[in-house]
Amino acid sequence: MHTYFFDTKDGVTVRDRSGISFNLDSEAIEHSIMLAGDMRLKGPIKEADLRICVINDSGREIHVELVSPNAAHLPA
Repeated sequence: MHTYFFDTKDGVTVRDRSGISFNLDSEAIEHSIMLAGDMRLKGPIKEADLRICVINDSGREIHVELVSPNAAHLPA
C-alpha cells in the first residue's frame, strides 16, 4: 500500500496532511475524480482554476484533476 495526498490548488495550495492509502496510482486517480465530482455537486465553484493534485508518497505529482469547469482553459 502507498499513501497518496490530495492537495487542492486555486493559485494557493492547500496541503492534504493525512493522505489515503491505495495499492495503485490508478486507484488514487479515480479517487481524485470522485472528489472533484463531489465538490462540483456541493455548489458553485468560485475559484476559476480549482484543481486537485494527486501526490504519491515520494512527493511526486502523478495527476491533476480539474474541478472548475473553466480550469481546462487556464495555464497549469
